[in-house]
Amino acid sequence: MKHRRGVRRAGGLFLRVIIAFWVTFAVLAAGAAFAIRPGDPDRAASRPEDPLAVKRAAMVQEQVAARGVRDPAVLGAMRTVPRHLFVPPDVREEAYGDFPLPIGEGQTISQPYVVAVMTESVGLGKRDKVLEVGTGSGYQAAVLSLLAGSIYSIEINGSLARRAADTLKSLGYANVQVKSGDGFFGWPEQAPFDAIIVTCAVDRVPPRLLDQLAEGGRLVIPLGDSRSYQTLTLITKKNGKPVVREIFDVRFVPMTGEAIKKKRNG
Repeated sequence: MKHRRGVRRAGGLFLRVIIAFWVTFAVLAAGAAFAIRPGDPDRAASRPEDPLAVKRAAMVQEQVAARGVRDPAVLGAMRTVPRHLFVPPDVREEAYGDFPLPIGEGQTISQPYVVAVMTESVGLGKRDKVLEVGTGSGYQAAVLSLLAGSIYSIEINGSLARRAADTLKSLGYANVQVKSGDGFFGWPEQAPFDAIIVTCAVDRVPPRLLDQLAEGGRLVIPLGDSRSYQTLTLITKKNGKPVVREIFDVRFVPMTGEAIKKKRNG
């Protein structure tokens, strides 16, 4: 009898150990599952912050907002668009600096502050149709896409146009269309536009762009000698006529194509 009781006690103890083991395992497994649940705020808080997001936020605060750009939608777009993905890999570490950067083909991506000012100047609404002349890297188009309904961007350099279109598509900017062509002539098939942004220097406003600007529309353009500095100029179309306001001096790469021919021919 003592032997049988001992066996029963041993068996009961063994069973309790097994049950305790499985309970512990189940609790730990549940805790692990909870810890990796997507969107868990505790887990998200424990992750190290993306250093590029920190740089982007600092760029907006120190280079853009500190200089007077106030539109919260523009500031939000600048905080959102990953500028470093629109520049070549060898200059990505400098993507959030206070200066333009080379993007190849003799072209540059504009200084963040200038992008913000040009964007704020045209006062975009969610349903606006925007024409951009000079796609470049596609960065300005990406910023515009978060503020307006549809963006049509023209780039005269075919290689840059393809690269920008691929970058914008891969990042999900679905409301941007890019084509290779001479921006001097605009995009008549899609006119009229509520806003036009020209990201290359020209000594006079291309007349086709004014024609394609809707009544009440806004056009921002660097006007002046492409060999030196230009004046960033905002033109508003009122009663069919341009109302001009100068913003500040800038320096952009020149518009090529027909603009060069017009300049040579006087």
